[in-house]
Amino acid sequence: MKEPDWASWDPTERAVLCFVIQDGRVLLIRKKRGLGAGKVNGPGGRIEPGETAMAAASRETREEIGVTPTDGYALHCSVFTAHGAQGDLRETDEALPFWVETSAIPFKEMWADDEHWFPWMLSARLFRGLFCFDGDLMMSGRVEPLAAP
Repeated sequence: MKEPDWASWDPTERAVLCFVIQDGRVLLIRKKRGLGAGKVNGPGGRIEPGETAMAAASRETREEIGVTPTDGYALHCSVFTAHGAQGDLRETDEALPFWVETSAIPFKEMWADDEHWFPWMLSARLFRGLFCFDGDLMMSGRVEPLAAP
């Protein structure tokens, strides 16, 4: 599989991820079903028709683990961070949430691209990640810095 022409690439679907980062820890989930089942990631999912990416990130986080992200900003159109959350953290049929120190993120249990862009996100650097997968196998990828808007 060769890398797509990123300038003309158009995704089949659009999705979001939301990472709550607080007190030197990041809130992760072990995905229980659907795309990425068995992998560790942040809460997230598909953007519904007419929904903004930020609204989808908030809705998906609330649906998957019972908390609503607060005080956040977008690092990329699809990846969001928040510095707090309201509600009671709970396991659902979609996800098992857990806190982990940022120094102990289990990258070997996550998507292969995460270890490339996660440090950018944790340091609040604006970036664009371009990754190509064949199933679970990352075929190519890179992270590029973005200028502040």
